[in-house]
Amino acid sequence: MKVSICIPVYNFDVRELVSNLIKEINAQDYDAEIILIDDESEIKFKDINKDLHNQVDQLIYLDKNIGRSQIRNLFLTYSKGDYLLFLDCDGRIIEENFLTDYIQFIQENPSTKVIYGGRSVSAELPDQKHFLRWKFATERENLPVELRIEKPYLSFQTNNFIIKKEVLEKVRFNPEFQKYGYEDLLFAMDLKSEGIVVDHIKNPIFNNDLEDNRVYLEKVKESVESLSQMLKDHQLSLKLSEIKLVKAHNVMNKIGLKSLFKFFFRMNKRRIEQSLLKGNVSLRYLDLYKLGLLLDNPDS
Repeated sequence: MKVSICIPVYNFDVRELVSNLIKEINAQDYDAEIILIDDESEIKFKDINKDLHNQVDQLIYLDKNIGRSQIRNLFLTYSKGDYLLFLDCDGRIIEENFLTDYIQFIQENPSTKVIYGGRSVSAELPDQKHFLRWKFATERENLPVELRIEKPYLSFQTNNFIIKKEVLEKVRFNPEFQKYGYEDLLFAMDLKSEGIVVDHIKNPIFNNDLEDNRVYLEKVKESVESLSQMLKDHQLSLKLSEIKLVKAHNVMNKIGLKSLFKFFFRMNKRRIEQSLLKGNVSLRYLDLYKLGLLLDNPDS
């Protein structure tokens, strides 16, 4: 069994990540390749990572940014493995037997098609400037495997997963959506529609790059815009109907409170943003903010 380790790179130093992967590959003599595709990073990051040409199997530079979905599909063109392991470039290996845990699970469960390993962040409290992203990761994203298994599709993320190549050839990431946000859940729901099981194991990657509160809020806005575009398509809207934000959106429309909530949101938007920028607030403020953005979007 050959594994292709696929790392989309954008404005990040991936030398440590690559080095740790190579160490385990060499120590265990695994049949594995490492492929990096740079999605038009800034020159300084291309310079930082350029020496990896001599260490990885392929380092490809794109002359145009194609976004999170298309770049993952693009790895199919270059990979030779039976399984593709996708890792975010800002991840850090924290498990000594990281590759081994995936490979052993596949060997023990030969029918498996997709496996998500999880993610983690530092247990130490960050400063207030970075608190919001850390809080969201801690309370909503970094779930123990026991909870992830209860909702295997809604708990899926693209930062650290392995997939059989023939499955990705059949169920690809939707290339219509290039902006940040919800492309992972849309992909998971496409897998569900095809009856493809997503397995979960305890094999986390450490999230090595927490954005500050202001940057994170901008990414939240972008993600809601992306979701709003998805909901314009009736079939996609049905697939995404299990997401809590989409449920709340649909309820507001159904019971006729959309206009009232939009008015409330517009009156309080700045106040909610100011609270979120402080960092250490209840995530219910973030939930209200996302719902307000979604309902206030012209496409919703």
